Amino acid sequence: MDFELSEQHQLLRASVREFCEREVRPHDLAWDEAERFPHELVPKLAELGLLGIRIPEEYGGFGKDFVTGMLVTEKTGAGHSYSVAMAAHTGIGTLPIVYFGTPEQKQKYLPRLATGEILGAYALTEAGSGSDAMAARTKAVPSADGSHFVLNGEKMWITNAGFADLFIVFAQVPAEEAGGKDRRTAITLEQGMPGVRAGNEGEKVGINGSSTR
Repeated sequence: MDFELSEQHQLLRASVREFCEREVRPHDLAWDEAERFPHELVPKLAELGLLGIRIPEEYGGFGKDFVTGMLVTEKTGAGHSYSVAMAAHTGIGTLPIVYFGTPEQKQKYLPRLATGEILGAYALTEAGSGSDAMAARTKAVPSADGSHFVLNGEKMWITNAGFADLFIVFAQVPAEEAGGKDRRTAITLEQGMPGVRAGNEGEKVGINGSSTR
């Protein structure tokens, strides 16, 4: 499909490129060597609207379209660890709530994800289920009164896990609890909740300024 970028798209792309050249590129290799995510950039990203680029305006986001989001990703992509952490937060760490969250979840989390008050992560992969996500064994069992789930399992290779405040965790609801057929669900899980523990940082050969646990 052929299309032309609007003037607004072009201005935003130029603005993001200028920000990355000024704030990211001079430091990205040093951040990698120090294995440090630059938290000091979070308020600046929020001020530019980049943390909430796809979050609806009613929740404090920028409310932009898919093309705008891709342009931002394109221009931040040269930022090594920074770009990985940012993409995980604004994409898989936020969009599941935008698309499928309950009204209560949207109100509770989206404004804070847009400002960087909290940072997000996405927990799908397990030791025995990478590409075959449906083989994941983490279980979510409803309580007797239906007020909550009891979650049991372990995820791995989770980007942002070392500093994320909010995890979107995928789990299986067993057949006996789901009307006779296993079903999948995603649960918002906050760092610091009882029973939640992040493992040690993984040893990687690159993007070391991005947390992987």
